[in-house]
Amino acid sequence: MKILVLNCGSSSVKYQLFDMEEEKVLARGLVERIGLARGVLTHRPAGKEKMVQESEIPDHQKAIRLVLDALIHPEFGVLKKFQEIDGIGHRAVHGGTLSSSLLVDEKTKEVIKELEVLAPLHNGPSLRGIEACEKILPGIPQVAVFDTAFHQSMPDYAYTYSLPYEICQKHKIRRYGFHGTSHKYVAQRAAALMKRPLEELKIITCHLGNGSSITAVKEGKSIDTSMGFTPLAGLTMGTRCGDIDPAIVTFLMMKEDYSPAEVDELLNRKSGVLGVSGLSSDFRDLEKAIDEGNDRARLAWDVFVYTVKKFIGAYAAALNGLDALVFTAGLGENSPRVRADICRDMDYLGLRIDPAKNEVHGQEKEISSPDSSVHVFVIPTNEELMIARDTRAIVDSLRLHSV
Repeated sequence: MKILVLNCGSSSVKYQLFDMEEEKVLARGLVERIGLARGVLTHRPAGKEKMVQESEIPDHQKAIRLVLDALIHPEFGVLKKFQEIDGIGHRAVHGGTLSSSLLVDEKTKEVIKELEVLAPLHNGPSLRGIEACEKILPGIPQVAVFDTAFHQSMPDYAYTYSLPYEICQKHKIRRYGFHGTSHKYVAQRAAALMKRPLEELKIITCHLGNGSSITAVKEGKSIDTSMGFTPLAGLTMGTRCGDIDPAIVTFLMMKEDYSPAEVDELLNRKSGVLGVSGLSSDFRDLEKAIDEGNDRARLAWDVFVYTVKKFIGAYAAALNGLDALVFTAGLGENSPRVRADICRDMDYLGLRIDPAKNEVHGQEKEISSPDSSVHVFVIPTNEELMIARDTRAIVDSLRLHSV
């Protein structure tokens, strides 16, 4: 079975084509600059040279058409015809209280559209990708895989905000959580590496990058997560402020005469380590600046590390113990320094890492020392594979019911 996975952003489409018999990637790529003067497709077939193609790409339909043409290209393609694709899996960021992936039909599309107000940068592009595939590849089953789904196992006291209950019900205000597909994948991999059933373990997963979140996983289920009603909550991030005193918002609106849109821009795009450092949202830039004696870069780094440590401590308490700590995503996978700083002074947990083992970049590895009471792992995330697996399961179910 061949599954195409699409991750549609506002001006981009990431894709991977899987052969699910061996869960092997046949091709992957990226379409960038959709809607701009000159778009770019970068297509990487397995075992072949990459293909780069520039052209006008006015919308997602043209972008996906270019992806499909690349997949059947005489020289760079990996398929003979589109009909070899058995299913298409879409990353859909916000699924509200849905707890599982869904076959795309009119009702599913209505859900994605309804929740666009909560994730305007993500749900809209996902829907456009789905509709483009319906036009170009009619009849091929499509599946929506929601970032929020894994977190719907949280107990009510973990997802409820202390606001008037009726207002929360009316506007669907609650903690939803995000990066769920990533947290689920690395928790499963940690259990496999420990050779223990996931249902027996207490795991904290740290998805650290420009957008960052932490999840407490107990018996294979998310019981709490740092992002909330939106991805703005929780940790200090690249440009997002994370948790702050909510009175700061109204204070700034009064003192600076900010509009709601201006406050939203400030908190989402001008804050985080970028706002504190005044330098960059890229942690690699901060690390270099710290080594050059930049004190604000050091402060931004320390603020980030401290917020991560606080969430680990809180979630260890919520889990009533800890078997494994997992680092994943761009920063978590590739920064030995940030992992070392986060894991420093965690003797109360019996958590210790081996400095030599910690010198790893983007590679699956246990980095805890032999005397550590907690297993510490670096596990590269693979959200696309999780999307492909869910898509395969639903397509298989369709075939079974059609027999």
